[in-house]
Amino acid sequence: MPTAIATASYRGDFERCRLLCESLDARVTGHTRHLILVEAADVPLFRQLAGPKREIVDERDLLPFWLRPFPDPTTFGRRRIWLSPFGLPLRGWHVQQLRRIALAASLDEEVMVSIDSDVVFLKDFDVGSFSPDGRTMFFRRPDAIAHVLPDLQAVHLEWSRKAGRLLGIAAPETTDTGYVATLIPWRTEAVRAMVETIAAVSGRRWEATLAGTRILSECTIYGRFVDEVEGRIGDYVPMAESLCRMYWAGAPMDADTLARFVDSLEEGQVAAGIQSFTATDPRLIRQAAGLL
Repeated sequence: MPTAIATASYRGDFERCRLLCESLDARVTGHTRHLILVEAADVPLFRQLAGPKREIVDERDLLPFWLRPFPDPTTFGRRRIWLSPFGLPLRGWHVQQLRRIALAASLDEEVMVSIDSDVVFLKDFDVGSFSPDGRTMFFRRPDAIAHVLPDLQAVHLEWSRKAGRLLGIAAPETTDTGYVATLIPWRTEAVRAMVETIAAVSGRRWEATLAGTRILSECTIYGRFVDEVEGRIGDYVPMAESLCRMYWAGAPMDADTLARFVDSLEEGQVAAGIQSFTATDPRLIRQAAGLL
């Protein structure tokens, strides 16, 4: 099925996003285009990554006019916050989720593959494999909460609880099934139905509803929608293992640690994600990925 790749990014992740693009161009096939979603101020910087199959998308073309970025006074302007009439200020990672949802709901392609900008492809990969026999792979990991870091379990349960409320799910209040991963596909038709459901439940536009909360996990909302609301589970092929090995938190990795990390990819994994907050040097990641 026609498939687009989407990456939400920002200025601080530019070098990592450049590396993603290089690895994607070298090793990924089967997609119609790669769209990078950024705030307006970052568009000129990211334009240098544009190409025949890569577009830079200004968030102003996706999000409503009333959701606007401003310098964050608590960081002396080093970071951004987004203000709206509907709730507390949002951080960049909240707004990146809104961009991905808005893009998926607007695409002509039948599938959107979401990839974070701190991911690098290490093996050849055809995104068409996400659409076997006209169906779409659906990431869901049963009993996932038990495997989440203890200090993050409450957050994941809050995401699940909020997703249920947004979608009008009376019971169960939460689920132990996990839907959060990088490098996962969404059916765009399902996303359109999902945002219509959020609007119907809340009585206002989905953008206003989601902008009104900071308890937000777009993967969890999509997952609970497909599992418990949509009623078209036959359109999907469940997948419980992520194709991307992640380093979520910890000290910066040196060259030797990165080499061991890359060598330890499990069968079926084709990419690695080194969370930018770990401050691992992108040059070392490039070296480990063989993209010098």
